Amino acid sequence: MRKFIPWYAAAMLASALAIAALVGWGQALYPLPAGGMPWPGAAAPDAGLTGRLQQPLALLLLQMLVIIAASRLLGRVFRRIGQPAVIGEIFAGILLGPSLLGWLWPQALGFLFPPAALAPLQLLSQIGVLLFMFAVGLEVDLPELRRQARTALLISHASMLLPLLLGMGLALAAFPLLAGPGVPFYAFALFLGIAMCITAFPVLARILEERGMLHTPVGRLAIACAAIGDVSAWCLLALVVALVHAHGLAGAGLSVVLALLFVPGLHLLARPALQRGFGTVLAADRSGAATVALALLLLLACSAFTEAIGIHALFGAFLAGTAMPAGAAFRGPLRERLLGFSVVGLLPLFFALTGLRTQLGLLHGAQDWLLCGLIVAVAVAGKLGGTLLAARLTGSGWREAFTLGVLMNTRGLVELIVLNVGYDLGILSARVFTMLVIMALLTTCITGPLLGLTRVGKPGDEMLRVPERTR
Repeated sequence: MRKFIPWYAAAMLASALAIAALVGWGQALYPLPAGGMPWPGAAAPDAGLTGRLQQPLALLLLQMLVIIAASRLLGRVFRRIGQPAVIGEIFAGILLGPSLLGWLWPQALGFLFPPAALAPLQLLSQIGVLLFMFAVGLEVDLPELRRQARTALLISHASMLLPLLLGMGLALAAFPLLAGPGVPFYAFALFLGIAMCITAFPVLARILEERGMLHTPVGRLAIACAAIGDVSAWCLLALVVALVHAHGLAGAGLSVVLALLFVPGLHLLARPALQRGFGTVLAADRSGAATVALALLLLLACSAFTEAIGIHALFGAFLAGTAMPAGAAFRGPLRERLLGFSVVGLLPLFFALTGLRTQLGLLHGAQDWLLCGLIVAVAVAGKLGGTLLAARLTGSGWREAFTLGVLMNTRGLVELIVLNVGYDLGILSARVFTMLVIMALLTTCITGPLLGLTRVGKPGDEMLRVPERTR
């Protein structure tokens, strides 16, 4: 080794001298013309470290670094205090926005998230949301829904209709105070009603799993109700988006007809072919790469179609997930493959963009905060009350019905996706968007404490009992 070092150093020195000699020789043979400009890249002076960090790629990487680190940190903190990690990740996005970072250190906010540099971040976040909605569709168990169809359909639609009507009633009373300029009443009222009746199916499933309630009767019924409610809410949202894009009922007719043809066509015609196609691919695909590629092609095709007909790409992604071949052995690994990077690397970007749009400083005075409190109260009363009454009508006891109402009142990430759709369409102003984000966070945060209350003093209740294997 010692004998090798001198020879290696000599070789490197000789190579450096040869390179310098060749460069000098070439410059002498081909000098720049007098007064001529060098190549364009050399004409710009060195921008320094700060300037180079403002280049598109460097800035995007820096944004992702800060967002992912903050979301992981806050997610762990909230999990330790008994809340779902997703709530901490949402709070991380809000803290990185104007509500905290912009208030404490506006220069840092302007450096990290200049308005002109948000387009790449938004596109990446939309890809993450598409993958997430595809995974939500994968979690919809259609055979289980059919088994519990009668009870789940009644409860889920009752838990939607009451908050929908209350939300539209609130819009009727507060339209001059909440709606932005030029927004038609029907769009604002329908959208506010939809925002009140959403249940976050994935967050609900995580809460049930963490509490050992996933395989209890109330847990299975809550999952079925949330799945039916989400499908219904997304269909209603698709109708509202079509109305807004078409600027009226007549123009929305084609979009609605195409969507109504697309849904049964996907499930009745395409799904059997998908079953055969994925079966063939699985037989020859040991690595799983071809399966993921085929699933992504279906996801992109459905998303592009629904976006093209004026509904929304998210609706197509959700339907693509529901049309995948049934069976946990297939859907589970596929979901893990698609969500691995999306949940950690892309969805936090969506939370950050939501945080940039959430401006607590827009709520001035007692009137705005009273309106915000009224929105939260209407959302809780409508969702929890509607579920409780419907569950009682189907034969559940008060305690079981209240537990189901608490679970259905969970909103979380799905609510934020819906709110961002409304913001992008111009239906929701920044002010009312902030109020609805606060509502989504509060209604999700109270789920855990209210569930704790339902189990106090009555451990023998079969509807709420935690199976021994999950303790």
